[in-house]
Amino acid sequence: MTAQSAPPAYIARMSAQLSSLSGASSHRIRPKHPALAWIGLAAIGALPLAACGGDGGQSEGAASDTITVYTCVSDETIQPIISDFRDKNPGTEVDLFRAPTGELNARVAADKRSGGLRADVIWACDPLTMQAYVDQGLVGGWVPDDASGIPADYRTDDYVGAHILYMVAVSHDGSKAPKSWDDLTDPGEKVAVPDPSFAASALGALGYFADSPDYGVQFYDELKHNGAVQVSSPDDVTVGVAQGVYDAGITIATSAYKAQQDGSPVQVAWPEPGAIAIYGPVALVKNSADEKAAKNFVGYVVSKEGQTTVAESGAYPTMEGIDGPTVPEGAPVVLPDWKSIGQQKDRLLSEYQSIFGG
Repeated sequence: MTAQSAPPAYIARMSAQLSSLSGASSHRIRPKHPALAWIGLAAIGALPLAACGGDGGQSEGAASDTITVYTCVSDETIQPIISDFRDKNPGTEVDLFRAPTGELNARVAADKRSGGLRADVIWACDPLTMQAYVDQGLVGGWVPDDASGIPADYRTDDYVGAHILYMVAVSHDGSKAPKSWDDLTDPGEKVAVPDPSFAASALGALGYFADSPDYGVQFYDELKHNGAVQVSSPDDVTVGVAQGVYDAGITIATSAYKAQQDGSPVQVAWPEPGAIAIYGPVALVKNSADEKAAKNFVGYVVSKEGQTTVAESGAYPTMEGIDGPTVPEGAPVVLPDWKSIGQQKDRLLSEYQSIFGG
């Protein structure tokens, strides 16, 4: 392939990234060869651009592509993905901005105000967040050809599910393990719930319960009436239960199982009618400065190989047939209606906050 000089738009974008990706939550993933590191705009302008291979495949030749990934996914999951992708695409550099969903949204908004989104790929932690980016015309319009390997419940025409968070119940050893979500409303049980205005997974749970004829938002009213306490995040729930501050709570499976594996006195339940599955989608940013490399990254993440790496990192993959973290045999799973949640988000949060405050 014939090399050509980087276009002015690419140089300008790289300059913006140099100045913007410097916060505490921003991480540079260096290429293997120091000679490929950025050494200034003059050097960037001189670097050749080589196209990457097909979705999830290896680049042809020594590429000098740089892509930027924005995500809320944990370091434990994203770093192995980036490392493995880079190994299969020598010379491709990946810049990473990682932050909780609220901060990720703030970064995207700041980019829009200052001239445009500086990412090439966004890997979100819930469909509602990603759909908002689609509605703003920032991402979407393409998914890998082999995206059909991901179940239809976890993909759209604009983005593809890359990992799953399961909302489950965690209880302190010696407390009654809930067999159904209703058990959390039993009098005498001190329960912790995560804040849906802070954690996207908690918003997914709120949406599921609100739409369920057997629960509704009054489920949270019953929890509060019996002394339930709101904390910020699912991890805060897990820690509080492990320390014996709460008898039980609603958290994510990975958090609960990690505490259990670390020796904390907790037990994990997948209550009826089911653990609530919240999938985290990955999408191509429109007008990416290096679209082919960005497509290659998205394709890798949702390929069998990439999904295996997701599972090995300790996260739940979306692709079926991949061995991953613990799922009890026969464990029930339910799915929120994300379209419904999007349509009634403000009302749901208002009703929730009328119960727990905030």
